[in-house]
Amino acid sequence: MTLDRDQLLELERKFWTGDSKFFAEHADRECLVAFPDMAGVMSNADLAATASKPNRWKHLEMKLKGIVEPGSDIAVLTYEASAERDDGEPYRALISTGYVRRLQGWKMMFHAQAPLGTERGKAKG
Repeated sequence: MTLDRDQLLELERKFWTGDSKFFAEHADRECLVAFPDMAGVMSNADLAATASKPNRWKHLEMKLKGIVEPGSDIAVLTYEASAERDDGEPYRALISTGYVRRLQGWKMMFHAQAPLGTERGKAKG
């Protein structure tokens, strides 16, 4: 099956702005995450619990850097993101996310963020 880049980018956008229900529906059973302050395997429920206010995002911009499909059921994309938290704090990062195609559609199974500097100092994850 051919990779639908727009579909994966839309999933990515919604992972930034969506709620815990979206996370629960679109993350795999387990997801490997790598952030500056935490790394490891998270269950679907634990990952969904991270999608709560007040740390949701606005003014999201995404610049795709690359996407690969090493198999018909696996895709990995990398992009640069810039956004603001609800309190106006800016954030920039290089993001890589891996997806696996399940019967229910694409599910996030890997996500990593490497923060970049911002105009107001260093970014916080």
